[in-house]
Amino acid sequence: MRVALLTYSTRPRGGVVHTLALAEAMARAGHDVSVWSLGRGGDAAFFRPVNPAVTLRLVPFPDVPGEDVGARILRSIQVLGAAFLDESYDVVHAQDCISANAVPDCVRTVHHLDTFTTPELAACHERAVVTPHALVCVSAAVAAEVATGWGRVATVIPNGVEADRFTAAAGPAGEAGRRVWRDRLGHYVLAVGGIEPRKGTLDLVEAMARVQAVRPELSLVVAGGETLFDYRDYRARVFERAAELGVAPVVLGPVDHGELPALVAAADVFAFPSVKEGFGLAAMEALAAGVPVVTRDLPVLREVFGTAATFAADPAGLADGLLAEVGEQRRTAGRALAQGHSWDAAAAAHLELYASL
Repeated sequence: MRVALLTYSTRPRGGVVHTLALAEAMARAGHDVSVWSLGRGGDAAFFRPVNPAVTLRLVPFPDVPGEDVGARILRSIQVLGAAFLDESYDVVHAQDCISANAVPDCVRTVHHLDTFTTPELAACHERAVVTPHALVCVSAAVAAEVATGWGRVATVIPNGVEADRFTAAAGPAGEAGRRVWRDRLGHYVLAVGGIEPRKGTLDLVEAMARVQAVRPELSLVVAGGETLFDYRDYRARVFERAAELGVAPVVLGPVDHGELPALVAAADVFAFPSVKEGFGLAAMEALAAGVPVVTRDLPVLREVFGTAATFAADPAGLADGLLAEVGEQRRTAGRALAQGHSWDAAAAAHLELYASL
């Protein structure tokens, strides 16, 4: 089959990670796969190397000074849609609401559902659930939300996980990489995904104040955070509250793809207090490295992680989970769970869906 996978950015976010790994797995299966994205701000490549069997089509998307979120969303849709206008594929699969609006007659993955206040973004989100030819969800919990809210039946295909990269980083071969991060950061709680409302960062700061009262040597490290949206007000509240509580988060920003597994493997514990998720890929990568995961008690995360993670409903529960001792049996279960999710299996399920359509 000739397949186009569409994503909105070249930078490391969960949906972009998903797009590239899925494209590479489909190419390994012998299909002709192209990945389309907007090249924001002059980006000429993705955040990591991509298997040359996958064709990359990056559409220039220069920054516009002073452009607000709503205008940027509308321009993103227009620019990507115009570039794609004369293309022909057997299947077009959009991985987010922007690309699903740019090419509406598509298969679309709903990674998670959000509530937006920006009118243009709210309309984009709604159309991207209503108009696509078929929907995919990465968990049954999100598929149930789609069925309840929109009356549409989505095919559930869980994410794959590049488990071997993270398992290797936790083993003897990864010792030097882990030492680099520990020499720099000491003992730390790691959160990946940046500082934003969906990631529950305020609750994590509250939890860390309780944690550091017991283990003052344990710092909070936040990695990642590439986003289209303006979260300056929320970030300001997070840092203001952190200062009031005496918590000093170490904010790394985006971490190089090759260095991320060692950063994860060197953590004492992985915090995942998101209030909205579709699967929890970053937390699954931590499990692959044998790092204990403490996550928000959400139906989707109960579904995905089962007994391999610790669940918490509030900052006090998060703190208790972050301080708890985790035995080797739990770590082994986490590694096994992560190893059970392969991108080749995810690609095969997608290709079966495509053939049925």
